[in-house]
Amino acid sequence: MQTTTPHTDVPDTGRRSPGADRIGRSLLAVCAIATMGAFVDGIGRVSDAPDDFLLTEFWRTTAYLVFAGMWALLAVAPRAQRGMFELILLQKTLVTVQALIVMDLPGSALTAAIDGAVVVATLTAYVLCRGWYAWKRGPATD
Repeated sequence: MQTTTPHTDVPDTGRRSPGADRIGRSLLAVCAIATMGAFVDGIGRVSDAPDDFLLTEFWRTTAYLVFAGMWALLAVAPRAQRGMFELILLQKTLVTVQALIVMDLPGSALTAAIDGAVVVATLTAYVLCRGWYAWKRGPATD
């Protein structure tokens, strides 16, 4: 009979600093809260969007909820979410690079600054929380 362990955060291994972990989790929580602010702002954009862009604005606005949830999950258990850090970093880095490429378009400088800031915050949290330890857990048993 195989015993299983519940899906919890990885126990302290190595020389992880509780202070660094707390700072990293706080950065992730700030990203989640800031993204909820973007969601609230997006509600106004949805209500003001022309018919041609209504669905696009709705999709973008609800995506803020998804990202806020992802950052919140990481803040609670940063080493229990395999691939979550990496997916966020990939998407936000791609958006930042695209905004820099099209810097002459309206809103691109603001997008580059905001998404660039969350890339830095998320990457910093990844290092402080040792996010790569999520991949060192045993296989999922669901």
